[in-house]
Amino acid sequence: MPDADLPETAPVGSATSGEAAPLTSTTELEPLDVDGVGAILFGTIAWTVALVLCLLLRDRLAADGRSWFTWVCLAGALLGLAGLWFVRRRAAVYRAAGH
Repeated sequence: MPDADLPETAPVGSATSGEAAPLTSTTELEPLDVDGVGAILFGTIAWTVALVLCLLLRDRLAADGRSWFTWVCLAGALLGLAGLWFVRRRAAVYRAAGH
C-alpha cells in the first residue's frame, strides 16, 4: 500500500528513487595538508597517560591478573615515540622538497 505522503514516482536523485543524486559542483577537492605529526603525538600522549595510570594502579591490576596492561601501555608509548621520530623526519623531508 503506497504511503499517502510520498508521490507515486520519485524524481531521479531523491532519497526514495534509489539512484544517486548528480553532483552539483565540478570543482575538485584539494587533499588536506596533514603530515601525521599531530595524530602520532596525540596517540603517544594518550598511551603515556595510560601508562602512568597503570603504574599508579599496579597493585590493583596485579591483584586482578591484569598487570599486562602496563606492558601494553609501555609498548604503545615506545612505538609512539618511534612513530613520532619517523613522521617528524618525513615532514622535514617534505618541507625541504617544497611540498
